[in-house]
Amino acid sequence: MQTTDYLNEVITELSHTTSQIANEDAERLVNHISEAKKVFTAGAGRSGFMAKSFVMRLMHMGLDSYVVGETVTANFEEGDILIVGSGSGETKGLISMVEKAKSIGGTVAAITTAPQSTIGKLADITVKLPGAPKDQTQSEYKTIQPMGSLFEQTLLLFYDAMILRIMEKKGLNSYTMYGKHANLE
Repeated sequence: MQTTDYLNEVITELSHTTSQIANEDAERLVNHISEAKKVFTAGAGRSGFMAKSFVMRLMHMGLDSYVVGETVTANFEEGDILIVGSGSGETKGLISMVEKAKSIGGTVAAITTAPQSTIGKLADITVKLPGAPKDQTQSEYKTIQPMGSLFEQTLLLFYDAMILRIMEKKGLNSYTMYGKHANLE
């Protein structure tokens, strides 16, 4: 296959995953984000990169939002929400964060392929994203992509779709958000 053939296959896979996300779970998460005092995200590896891109757009909307572990992250308090993106839902460091957030009295949302995982069971809100786990030998979900790529790509698209929904609810558009874009470059 040529590179563009692979690209078309990836897009086909993504169209299958995005159509399987439960809208009611997505709307519930959007509503909690809109009501939270502060929004925190966490994820390991590439899922963490997707979380950072989500926080950037939340900041462009004027929401008080942070990536857990960054030096400029505020303190997590009751009334805040922690959104964890984890394909497996079993990443040890993320489990510790979820337990801490719950002990403080915050809301926890899990975006995962495994709602029955440790993080999925601990979460107040769980959004299931279809996708293959890193170890695809035991998976029913088939993808041409390596490891968790399909989950990570679906996660990014899901985060971007939530941004559009929050923008709609807040009456924002790209022009109003651009005023919060970095301008020292």
